[in-house]
Amino acid sequence: MTQTSPDRIYLDYNASTPIAPEVATAMRPFLSDHFGNPSSGHWAGQPAREAVETARGQVATLLGCRADEILLTSGGSEANNHVIKSVVATMRATATTASRTPHVITTAVEHPAVLEPCRVIEQLGARVTTVPVDSHGVVDPDDIRRAITPHTVLISVMHANNEVGTVQPVAEIGRIARDHDVRFHTDAAQSVGKIPTRVDDLEVDLLSVAGHKLYAPKGIGALYVRTGVTLAPLIHGGGHERGQRAGTESALLASGLGAACLLAASDPCGDRLLVLREHFWSRLQTTFDERVVLNGHPNHRLPNTVSVAFPGRFGDEMLAKLAGVAASTGSACHTGVRNMSPVLAAMGVPDEVAFGTIRFSLGRTTTAAELDEVVRRLESCV
Repeated sequence: MTQTSPDRIYLDYNASTPIAPEVATAMRPFLSDHFGNPSSGHWAGQPAREAVETARGQVATLLGCRADEILLTSGGSEANNHVIKSVVATMRATATTASRTPHVITTAVEHPAVLEPCRVIEQLGARVTTVPVDSHGVVDPDDIRRAITPHTVLISVMHANNEVGTVQPVAEIGRIARDHDVRFHTDAAQSVGKIPTRVDDLEVDLLSVAGHKLYAPKGIGALYVRTGVTLAPLIHGGGHERGQRAGTESALLASGLGAACLLAASDPCGDRLLVLREHFWSRLQTTFDERVVLNGHPNHRLPNTVSVAFPGRFGDEMLAKLAGVAASTGSACHTGVRNMSPVLAAMGVPDEVAFGTIRFSLGRTTTAAELDEVVRRLESCV
């Protein structure tokens, strides 16, 4: 999984991770030999079906749930869309009062894969409340509590932010949701494989996973659906995934996701990343002093994420001078557009700080020597 060289340093793991060697090994047989349809009952389909179910179990083990509570998807965006659109659709179908307006609560720092579906359901007549965050990007659980109404059908709060790494008090919010009999969803695309994400500890009913954020391939993800929670299908067709998601399962991609979850469970890298993160931030502080500012919570954030700002400068211009360094000027989904990050804006970050932000996100192959080299290159352009 070598992605770097002395001239090329990859520090954009929150955008996407390379496929781990263990994952590639697990996928390889399905590129050549096991081509059958997992839904077929004959000999050609059996290995594919076994691979899909093995992968489902490996995802479930990492999340601490039952295998039949895991729905395989094309990624985190589909999982988020399924939750938000399906919960509202289910509520409308079962509401005793036709005029009842479903109400959804979310936060101002969610990924577009949550915020955009929320805009769609608003256009369809639902009501959405977006609660604010503090200067560290943390939502106040009491704000969630105060936003709940008798019509609230879903609360969706991300586990960890993709831009600044701030980890939300998900378990506390989950207990509030349960006290009010409201379904609770968390987008855990950035946290799975980096910090513990056992669903009972997080007090969630629904949880989204994105494979390419934890060393699996792109195009595969998962949705945890707690037993007893009913979702309307997002994709209609055949009866795949117990009637919840039409479309022939990919044994190739599923085996990759399963192997990545097995790797995360057997070889967690959070402690090592935390040491590297603190080493990097210490070097930045020593080198730049007051010329560098940390975005996000100083303690409650992902062990691999360092979002820093050089006030008065432009992050994209600095990255252009950091030849060979792959990083991001904000959410990787919006790289190249010089607009203030909605996340930083929601945190109240001043313009001169926000525009000077660079997000460095570390991964399994990151070394202290690479981080020291990045500091050296930064010094030459700051």
